[in-house]
Amino acid sequence: MPKKILIANRGEIACRAIKTARRMGISTVAIFSEADRDAVHVSMADEAHLLGESSPASSYLNIDRIIEICTESGADAVYPGYGFLSENGTFVKALDARGIAFIGPSAHAIAAMGDKIESKILAEKAGVNTIPGSNLALRDGDHAVELAAEIGYPVMLKASKGGGGKGMRIAFDDAGCRDGFDRARSEAIASFGDDTIFIEKFITEPRHIEIQLLADREGNCVYLNERECSIQRRHQKVIEEAPSAFIDENTRQKMGRQAVALAQAVGYYSAGTVEFIVDADRNFYFLEMNTRLQVEHPVTEFITGLDLIELMIRVADGEPLPLTQDDVRRDGWAIEARVYAEDPYRGFLPSIGRLSLYKPPCENAHVRVDSGVEEGSDITMYYDPMIAKLITYDVDRDSAIKRMGDALDAFYVRGVSTNVPFLATLVKHERFLSAQLTTAFLDDTYPDGFSKQIPVGDDLLQFVIVAAYMHNAYCRRAASTDGVMSGYENNVSSNWVVLFGQDEYTVTLCDKQPVMMEIADRQFEVDTDWKFGQPLMHVSIDALSATFQVSRSANDYTIIHGGFEITLSVYTPKGATYRRLMLDKPEIDLSRYLMSPMPGLLVSLLVSEGQAVKAGEQVAVIEAMKMENTLRAIRDGVVSVVHVNEGSTVELDQAIIEFES
Repeated sequence: MPKKILIANRGEIACRAIKTARRMGISTVAIFSEADRDAVHVSMADEAHLLGESSPASSYLNIDRIIEICTESGADAVYPGYGFLSENGTFVKALDARGIAFIGPSAHAIAAMGDKIESKILAEKAGVNTIPGSNLALRDGDHAVELAAEIGYPVMLKASKGGGGKGMRIAFDDAGCRDGFDRARSEAIASFGDDTIFIEKFITEPRHIEIQLLADREGNCVYLNERECSIQRRHQKVIEEAPSAFIDENTRQKMGRQAVALAQAVGYYSAGTVEFIVDADRNFYFLEMNTRLQVEHPVTEFITGLDLIELMIRVADGEPLPLTQDDVRRDGWAIEARVYAEDPYRGFLPSIGRLSLYKPPCENAHVRVDSGVEEGSDITMYYDPMIAKLITYDVDRDSAIKRMGDALDAFYVRGVSTNVPFLATLVKHERFLSAQLTTAFLDDTYPDGFSKQIPVGDDLLQFVIVAAYMHNAYCRRAASTDGVMSGYENNVSSNWVVLFGQDEYTVTLCDKQPVMMEIADRQFEVDTDWKFGQPLMHVSIDALSATFQVSRSANDYTIIHGGFEITLSVYTPKGATYRRLMLDKPEIDLSRYLMSPMPGLLVSLLVSEGQAVKAGEQVAVIEAMKMENTLRAIRDGVVSVVHVNEGSTVELDQAIIEFES
């Protein structure tokens, strides 16, 4: 068993690995870049060493420096996590040459499965179903179009060394195919240092189902059931669950056996995942094999009761698997939601900044939070914008979903935008609840992008009740603290008017516990132990419990719950009359400016001053968090001024291009 493990990663997976190693009595070594000097994983480990500058190339991808730290610290094993060097055969060979154990598969297996073209050929030889397509590396966009004509649209262009949704583009026509080739190749170079792109048929109405494997050095291999990861955005998973509501036992066994056959064909050991695309008739096709632990591994751990990182450590030490296929459990249901620093109302663009407030939901037997941040942590432009993984578990899917909704309502983050409102909306969507999923789910459900959801009916009344309760409580507290001044006593009455847009609600409260509220001739019983200043209000409304995120500014109350985020105003009846007479602040017209939707690097500027452009025309490309984002003109116009040079760093809402007015 290793005595000291160097964790060659950062963030939540580094913290996750440190916890398991500590439980096993193994010392840990953290590594960090300049940007991560104050990161949580640095303080969690027994010791920590600086890698270098903030960019991944200068830090977490610097093989020589990591091995140097292994020597300095006396680490006799390395755990890679996912991303960075986790599937880098050169790294494994360098460790092997120095007698340092790699907690993962062999360099041979990584090389065999890491190249998507070669892995597809190996899968075919091992009797695994594969997607129709070409195993040739594409020369250029014209070559891609030529092969697409033979395969038939739609097609998928994929980086051979890719992963994590990067270097992938769907094309439906020749123009999209050429552009997709350029974008996929550019991302592939930036993320993987390899521009090899291949093409295959895109399966319509596909589900993304993956099989978790665990194998030892003696040739024993088991599959730990399946995970469904069909809810994706830009080929990156958003929601994962185990098991899948779509897969029956017959299909599960067939997929599992094929996954095991592929692993054994390349002499695979350690944890790994074989990913499949499954069509509406449960025909399944090999997609790729990830020779590492997956981000979504906690859902498998919940339903099997296994610690996959512990088992990886034991396999790396030469221990045989402690279980056979018949020993593998499948108990209950687990769901994982990835909480990202991104703005769902602005096309999910990355949000960079400091976590001024960070209060995840409380962990228990049904709720798990894997996170690598804390209050005060910085979300930077250098790495993946994941804040945390939220995992919930219960006896069945419906119960696990209910727990997920409650946990999301209690996930309180300020300082950056997050996708929590989007996730909360998603897990109560009718199609999600009924498990009618495909990888096109988000495109089909939100064809024009995700926008703010406005509560109506009884949903809105809950917000009205919370706002009225808070305002009444604040006013009574002010009166009891300061004394009732002349003219102020009216403000501690129990009659309030709640304004939301053009709607208004008259609310009457009785001063007792539980509070009774009357709104539009309806009565509600409200019971809560909320105290002043608390960001969360746990409240029971007519015996239905819910959690609301709350904040106050004078008479305005911003309330978040169930994917809704709205601001309501509360006044006395006289105050409401005056408020309706006030003029709204006019909006500033910024339509002639192209603003940067995120902080990042302006990698490509495609227009110049005096150039005429059409609406929808590509004008610039910004790279942030290892992803390229294309900016397009929103209207016809002529470029008046270019404010930023290609290669410059831009800030959020910085003017890039100005058009003639």
